[in-house]
Amino acid sequence: MVSIRKAKPSEFPEIGALMVSVYSQLEGFPKISEQPEYYRMLRNIGELTEKPEAELLVAVSSEGKVLGAVVYFGDMSFYGSGGSANGETDASGFRLLAVDPAARGQGIGKLLTLECIAKAKHRGHSQVVIHTTKAMQTAWSMYERLGFRRSEDLDFMQEELPVFGFRLIVGND
Repeated sequence: MVSIRKAKPSEFPEIGALMVSVYSQLEGFPKISEQPEYYRMLRNIGELTEKPEAELLVAVSSEGKVLGAVVYFGDMSFYGSGGSANGETDASGFRLLAVDPAARGQGIGKLLTLECIAKAKHRGHSQVVIHTTKAMQTAWSMYERLGFRRSEDLDFMQEELPVFGFRLIVGND
């Protein structure tokens, strides 16, 4: 049984290590030596929870093992990506989704994504904004299956890495 909840501060170092491990192993994604500040941010992922309306969500097993995590932003002005996403209104967003390689294929990424969508709906937002890269094809495909659509106006370059924007229009039923 997997549960999704807010991460505890005591879990931040473990989640940061997971983020660094997952992102540094992506084929075609910049390495630590190429983007040290990005990896510093990943390692210190808990610091993002200091931003208003930002939450570090974690997927944990029934034994309490961290299986994955994501950062949800209820206020896009604190989203912190490149490009125009920080100026989006009536939107929530999420970034930095990572799943432990040993837990892949169990729907962990989807559960974390659905939790972010539910939070956006609860806030009354009409859309969810995200970014991904070509190195993240598994996530890219999952987002499209969930209804996210490419939104080129959100694209930007992270140094030499093209980053692609997506939007999901959510109903507030």
